[in-house]
Amino acid sequence: MKANNQFIKGQSGNPQGRPKGSGISAKLRQAIEGEAEAIIKAMIEQAKAGDMQAAKALLDRVLPALKPESQAIHLPELVAAPTLADKAKAAIDAAGAGDIAPSAASDMVSAIAGLAKIIETTELQKRLEALELLLTPKKDEK
Repeated sequence: MKANNQFIKGQSGNPQGRPKGSGISAKLRQAIEGEAEAIIKAMIEQAKAGDMQAAKALLDRVLPALKPESQAIHLPELVAAPTLADKAKAAIDAAGAGDIAPSAASDMVSAIAGLAKIIETTELQKRLEALELLLTPKKDEK
């Protein structure tokens, strides 16, 4: 610190930092440390009595959330579709017919949209390079 009680720029007023165990999480952990078993037993009893929030809290900690499994999807209509818009429509139609899950159709449409962006960017890059070739003076024209 400077003489007039102002901090020096770039220098910490507390170089050691906060002491370990002084944060709110550590204090809360210490407060319930001896009661954890009783708390869990009480939550189990509440869940058994029909308290859905207690049941959810317990199950969320014990069982991991189910995630959808990805599977290979074969849609000949999508492969045969001539345009990207037709491919997206084939994915949506397949979901509507129940051939694939709506989430799978959504993923496919997102992938098709990403592919469209890549194609658009590639085509713009090619056009820009062609224009640069046209506009660049040749060595013998100087």
